[in-house]
Amino acid sequence: MHSYILPVSNPNTPPSAPATSSSSSSPMIKSATMLIRSEDDLGAAATRIFMPPSLEEDKKNEKRPLISRTLSYTDAPLAGVNSNAYHQKRRRRVSSDNSLLTLCPDPRQPFGKDVGRAAADTYLITRLSFKLLGYLGVGYRWITRFLALGCYSFLLFPGFLQVGYYYFFSKQIRRGIVYGDQPRNRLDLYLPRNIEGPKPVVAFVTGGAWIIGYKAWGSLLGQQLSERDVIVACIDYRNFPQGTISDMVKDASQGISFVCNHIAEYGGDPNRIYLMGQSAGAHIAACALLDQAIKEAGGEKSTWSVSQIKAYFGLSGGYNFLNLINHFHSRGLYRSIFLGIMEGEESLRRHSPELMMQDPNNRGAASLLPPIILFHGTADYSIPSDSSKSFAETLRSLGVQAESVLYEGKTHTDLFLQDPMRGGKDDMFEDVIAIIHAGDSEARARDATAPPRRRLVPEFMLKLARSVSPF
Repeated sequence: MHSYILPVSNPNTPPSAPATSSSSSSPMIKSATMLIRSEDDLGAAATRIFMPPSLEEDKKNEKRPLISRTLSYTDAPLAGVNSNAYHQKRRRRVSSDNSLLTLCPDPRQPFGKDVGRAAADTYLITRLSFKLLGYLGVGYRWITRFLALGCYSFLLFPGFLQVGYYYFFSKQIRRGIVYGDQPRNRLDLYLPRNIEGPKPVVAFVTGGAWIIGYKAWGSLLGQQLSERDVIVACIDYRNFPQGTISDMVKDASQGISFVCNHIAEYGGDPNRIYLMGQSAGAHIAACALLDQAIKEAGGEKSTWSVSQIKAYFGLSGGYNFLNLINHFHSRGLYRSIFLGIMEGEESLRRHSPELMMQDPNNRGAASLLPPIILFHGTADYSIPSDSSKSFAETLRSLGVQAESVLYEGKTHTDLFLQDPMRGGKDDMFEDVIAIIHAGDSEARARDATAPPRRRLVPEFMLKLARSVSPF
């Protein structure tokens, strides 16, 4: 691994019963090592400002998501056959058939359906962008940032176009799988072409400043990992103002539960599930993981268990908001908005993973946590890398197997966008895949001979995009 070393430390299916927890401790992470290194928002969910009454009205008027598939009961039972028994058998058979169909892409799927999905998602992305602009205001600072964002997106457009085509038209993606009954409770599954044997799984929570997060933002990562025989589940969740941080964490937890309890139906290995989040998604995923550990330490039962998570990967996340709120304000995520997302200043501590673990009442949860690896760029100005270093140090002081991996000179978007679009060798991706495949010698051998990824964007455009990036 080329690293820079630094001395830093179904649709309508109700949630199933808790799955049997079966995971083993991860042997591949050393505890004290530091390396350098949003489809269906058409319904109406990160620190609380005093929102106008319209926010509460929006939440009250949320529409339940449409049912994506229904079971058929039109066939009449045979004479002499008990009706109840017949329908139970019918339900089991149709449900099983649906599960099998999801594994096999239908080459006859109408082109118009894909175009319709593409149009709907384009509308959603445009709506999210204007929503963000509306909440941030139209002052001079945000006009310049909005223009910078436009230039940044234009320069990366060749890559976005190719990734977008893959997302909308690839038969390896199962889009919009329902995991809950709230708006935006959908996830996308990226399935490998090789369907032999159960595959490791990454449950991924995307970023978006708690305002414009969307599951499609994970399509580039999903494509990369699925090419290495890893299933990726990109979990969507309610954004602000549709919901606040508690809603987001609840949605993420429900999505994780769906993955833990149903991923075997799609060829995934329930004993090799990894949880990952990027930026705001790293914070949301960490909160969901710690909340679950705290509940289990208190004897509460749930539909999934921390023991089912093999490891947690946090990419460019923020974990102590008492230290970050002023920084976010200076970067344009104003204090009033951020407090609205986080449900008020008094809730900052409750929604800061580092501070959650420092609470003496939560110390018992530390022993339940899986290995935690925090990836961060040292040139990240959106969320400084000190956030990951400090969180890792706190976790290690509590006996948690934790590590921060820092990448010298990398920005907030380098690790997640520019580097993957550059093609060739991607250091962070190789580090993640090395951990996932650590116990699989055959997979490691395939990784060693995997062809380099092709370039999506010319180098000069990547450099220009980096220079104008508002992140």
